[in-house]
Amino acid sequence: MATTTADAALERLRDGNQRFTSESTTAEGRDGSRRRELAGGQSPFAILLSCADSRVAPEIAFDTGLGELFVVRVAGNIADTAAVASIEYAVANLGVKLIVVMAHRSCGAVAAAVAGVEPTPALTDLLARIRPAITDEHGDNPEVDTVAKANARLQAESLISSSDVIAQAAASGDNEDGVRIVTAFYDIESGEVSFA
Repeated sequence: MATTTADAALERLRDGNQRFTSESTTAEGRDGSRRRELAGGQSPFAILLSCADSRVAPEIAFDTGLGELFVVRVAGNIADTAAVASIEYAVANLGVKLIVVMAHRSCGAVAAAVAGVEPTPALTDLLARIRPAITDEHGDNPEVDTVAKANARLQAESLISSSDVIAQAAASGDNEDGVRIVTAFYDIESGEVSFA
């Protein structure tokens, strides 16, 4: 079981991203020895709900090796049923204490929602989950990155409203045993991740 506190996990992510952006990565555990070690089980220190965009690779952006992050990726980093179920598993069964919902710069799914793209049947649900992030305060021509950040906040909130498992774990988030949910924004050009 993971025993890393939410604060310690967040610090590890910040440190790893600093190494990534300064091009001084040190990640190990990407070899056969680590694969064999993980064959018996996993104990990631953080959960990441991030976009499926090929330019967004959490394991690389946070300079981690195999088995360190529990990553759920879906376009627009939406908390759909499958994403929520995956996160519930990591919270309930792996003991992970930190959930990060990470948006990114120039997100295509958010841009489609902002542009009012008429979705294909498969995209209907995805874009419908992003559109609430587009509010009147964004004006008539909302900026994609601003909406992406708002969407990350809404998706983080929906994790609690759609899952009793996550809600109960997050309710005790102020103590060392609780789960903490934070949002983040990844700059695809600089590689920098800022946490909210």
